[in-house]
Amino acid sequence: MHRVMMMINESLAGDFILVGFSDQPQLEKVLFVVVLISYLLTLVGNTAIILVSRLDPVLHTPMYYFLTNLSFVDLCFTTSIVPQLLRNLHSPAKTITRIGCAIQLYISLAMGSTECVLLAVMAFDRYAAICQPLHYATVMHTRLCHSLAGIAWLSGVGNTLIQGTITLRLPRCGNRTIYHFICEVPAMIKLACVNIHASEVQLFMASLVLLLLPLALVLISYGYIIQAVMRIKSAQAWHKALGTCGSHVLVVALFYGTSTAVYIQPNSSYAHSQGKFITLLYTVVAPTLNPLIYTLRNKDVKGALKRLYEKV
Repeated sequence: MHRVMMMINESLAGDFILVGFSDQPQLEKVLFVVVLISYLLTLVGNTAIILVSRLDPVLHTPMYYFLTNLSFVDLCFTTSIVPQLLRNLHSPAKTITRIGCAIQLYISLAMGSTECVLLAVMAFDRYAAICQPLHYATVMHTRLCHSLAGIAWLSGVGNTLIQGTITLRLPRCGNRTIYHFICEVPAMIKLACVNIHASEVQLFMASLVLLLLPLALVLISYGYIIQAVMRIKSAQAWHKALGTCGSHVLVVALFYGTSTAVYIQPNSSYAHSQGKFITLLYTVVAPTLNPLIYTLRNKDVKGALKRLYEKV
């Protein structure tokens, strides 16, 4: 027991080294510019959605309430990752303090887990809007919306407290080199100097619950939506249904497609460069594209932005 405690204390000492893309120095320069532009667009786009959803009465609906939550999650998600990533891409020193690493791990895991559940909640909202249009206001009442959003946030916080704490308490025996650009659970587990089979199984099970279960709920919701749409004979109604769900489908495909590729796979392949680029997609690119997808494909948001601009 004393030996184990000494290993834990040793593993907590010293800064971590985030290898990131340091093996491709020319790529780092390009990535710095791309990531910086993406981050600025993320800040502007998601902040604009939050503001316009709050300020325009037309957007005071369950759909935009959940969209506001999604934008806030994306802002927190990218801010926990990108500033450190930009620093490491620009500087020859690729270090991150152990406290900074722990904060990044907790926040990014919490936001990612919350987004998984929140996207499923948004799919249920779309199901209610299309399959139960006459009862939509009754079904999606304010208390239920707050409860569903609360479940998403509690799921994210609960998962990160469990997974993050277990990961950080693994003895590392002085191992400080993380072959990634982020302090993420699969990469951190690799540093352990004990048998990590139990941790890998636990991570896989958590991924099943927080990735595949919400994804299954999304698919079930859209299964019912497709059935309802197939019964519609009006071309205008078809177009309206597609406009209602199209943006959410794109966001779901982008987020779940990339995140499942990282978490639902053999851990031995995680450290390869392919895993880094896939992680880059759902941590940096997806939060940038989300507001663009919702604004470019949504007349309500574009109209609200126009009204807000005219007032200013």
